[in-house]
Amino acid sequence: MRFLATVAILSVIASAELRAQDVGLNLGVAPASAVVQDTALRSVDITATYAGKRPVLYEFWATWCENCAALLPRMEAAYQKYSGRVDFVVVGVGVNQTLNSMKRHLAQHPLPFRFYYDNTGAAVRAFEAPATSYIVVLNAQGRVVYTGLGPDQDIDAALRRGL
Repeated sequence: MRFLATVAILSVIASAELRAQDVGLNLGVAPASAVVQDTALRSVDITATYAGKRPVLYEFWATWCENCAALLPRMEAAYQKYSGRVDFVVVGVGVNQTLNSMKRHLAQHPLPFRFYYDNTGAAVRAFEAPATSYIVVLNAQGRVVYTGLGPDQDIDAALRRGL
């Protein structure tokens, strides 16, 4: 009887892990195609461009997002540690900001990540982004190994899952 109870508990724990943090994409899936604009207004499929080559971290971000600002020191530390082994892609959402406001912000506050603008919501839909400060980490096979939301995410631990 105890064995069955233990198996049931482990099954619940395993299924919870498969849902990641109960936000966005499930673990193990590959995100759908997502065409956005780069800062020069060129269309780029950020899934095809980055997924399946090496680990990649996607952050859904906005200039006005307080959680994103709080998460920034962890993002910068992770970039310093993993740059060259992991791609860092930041997707500016098209809610209460424009590409021009994004570019002005980045000119005043330069950041080392690759920035794109999701003016149509294609990336938000493809990655099932529930809000800004949402992070998705893919492994080198292009599969989700982490999703999270909010300012207290352990970016280093999330990236270790992808390596």
